[in-house]
Amino acid sequence: MNRPKIVVLDDWENGLRDLIHWDPIHSRARVEIHALTLRGPALLEALENTEVLVLMRERTPVDAALLDSMPALKRIVFTGARNRSLDIEAAQARGIQVVNTRGGPSKASTSELTWALILAAKHRLLDIALRKGHVDWRGTRTWLSPTLAGKRLGLIGLGDIGQRVAAVGRAFGMEVVTWSPHMTSERAAEHGAVHVPLETLLGTSDVVSLHLVPSPATRHLMNAERLALMSPHSLLVNTSRAELIDTHALIQALGSGRPGFSALDVFDEEPLPADHPLLGLPNVLLTPHHGFVCKEVMEAFAQDVERLLLDYLAEDA
Repeated sequence: MNRPKIVVLDDWENGLRDLIHWDPIHSRARVEIHALTLRGPALLEALENTEVLVLMRERTPVDAALLDSMPALKRIVFTGARNRSLDIEAAQARGIQVVNTRGGPSKASTSELTWALILAAKHRLLDIALRKGHVDWRGTRTWLSPTLAGKRLGLIGLGDIGQRVAAVGRAFGMEVVTWSPHMTSERAAEHGAVHVPLETLLGTSDVVSLHLVPSPATRHLMNAERLALMSPHSLLVNTSRAELIDTHALIQALGSGRPGFSALDVFDEEPLPADHPLLGLPNVLLTPHHGFVCKEVMEAFAQDVERLLLDYLAEDA
C-alpha cells in the first residue's frame, strides 16, 4: 500500500521540524518539510501527489488554480486561527477538508515585538550597537533619541494587542490616543486612552502603531495624504497587516521625511524580495513577519499539527 504524502511548507524557523515527534508519522507516511519558500515550478513539483498539505500561517498563497494542480489533496492543515491567503471555499468545493491549529499566545508576542521595534527604532540600535571591529563610538553618533515620557502614542486600533501596547505606553509615561472606524470615547477611556479623529492622531503623535484587522474600508488606510500629516520626528510602526499601508506611498513619504522613521514587520510580499526599495532606505527598521514567532506559539502549532496528522492517518488506515 502506498503511503500518503504529507508536505509542510514555509517552516522558516524549523519549528515544526524540531518540535513535532515525527517518528510515528514517518512510519505511516512520506513527509517532506520545506524551510525555504517555494514558488512557480519548484512549488508545483514539491506538491505533486500531495495528500495532506501543512501551511505555516499565510506564507504561501493557495488559490483555486493551485488546488487544481493537486488532485490527490484530501486535507489542508494551517497554523493559527485564520488564513486569508487560502481559498477555503475553493478547497471545500473540491471536497478537501480544511482544519487549523490553535493560535497560541501570539497576541502577547506581537505586542512584545511592537515595543521591541519602537524602542529599537527610537534608539537607532542597529546604528549604535557595538560590534567587533567597531567599538569606538566617540564622534560617530548623529542621533539623540528622545525619551518616551510625556510623548504621544497614537494607536490605530485598540483590540487585544492595541490594549497591551497602550498599557506599556502608559507605563513609560506616554499619553495614549486612539482611533478606529468604530471607536467611542467611552471604550477608549476604559483602556486609558483618548479617542481623537484620525487626522489629529497622525498629526500630533510621536509614535503611531497600527493594530487593525484589515477590511475593504481600511485597505491602504495609510495613503499618501495621511502619511503626509505625520511629523518629521514621528515613528510609524506596523505589526498588524501590510494592507493597512500603501507601500509605494510609504516609500515616497519616508523619502520626504514624513514620517521620519518606520518600523515594519509585515509586507505585501513575503519574504521581502532582495531588491525591494524598502531595503535601501536609511530610515526603516524591518523584521521578517516575526510578531507571532515565539516558543509558546510554535509549541502550540506543533502539538496540534502532530495530533491532526495522526488523526488523519488513523482515519486513512
